Amino acid sequence: MLALTQPVSGPHGAARLMTAGADAAAARSAVILCHGRGGDAEDMLGLARELHAPGALFVAPQAEGMSWYPYPFLAPLRANEPYLSSALELLDAIVAALAAEGTPPGRQTLIGFSQGGCLTLEYAGRHARRYGGLAGLSSGLIGPPGRTWNFNGSLEGTPVFLGCSDVDPHIPRERVEESARELARIGGAVDLQIYRGMGHTVNRDELDRVQRMLDRVGAR
Repeated sequence: MLALTQPVSGPHGAARLMTAGADAAAARSAVILCHGRGGDAEDMLGLARELHAPGALFVAPQAEGMSWYPYPFLAPLRANEPYLSSALELLDAIVAALAAEGTPPGRQTLIGFSQGGCLTLEYAGRHARRYGGLAGLSSGLIGPPGRTWNFNGSLEGTPVFLGCSDVDPHIPRERVEESARELARIGGAVDLQIYRGMGHTVNRDELDRVQRMLDRVGAR
């Protein structure tokens, strides 16, 4: 179990956290897993079973109504409120709770798929600092076309992996590439991979790249 140390307002204020792996107080590292629209925390813990991270605590939050925000990630930001702000608060509370248990952000890896990946990338941009790793699978930064990001702070060399199909029906390739440039601008060590004809899913190469990210955290 992981107990939040700060309150979360709005629709995700009573979100359930599913965990696997090490106990919070004994964990050497942590992995936060954010599911996509219509998915759930259990789905993401299933993904975790494809990864090898000895001594890690896996934390998968469950979105209210199985969705982090109601409209597409390219909608105007205000259209997805108060859900978006509530979801970002929840991620911040999880990061803080892990730090309180002895696992600082530099040993936390944030991974999200689809809508959860968009949320994860947006969170890291708004709360830029050194993380153990950041992975957005079939995802991009949130906001309408033409949004100008004004993130402050630095990711301080955080390894960032972005993987997406060139024909993803939900995530335009241009937004993935935009996101890679913005995260690199604020100090992320970005690895961008575009896969031909993959669709909206996760492939073995993506899992292998995430695994290498976790291996680097575990080796420190």
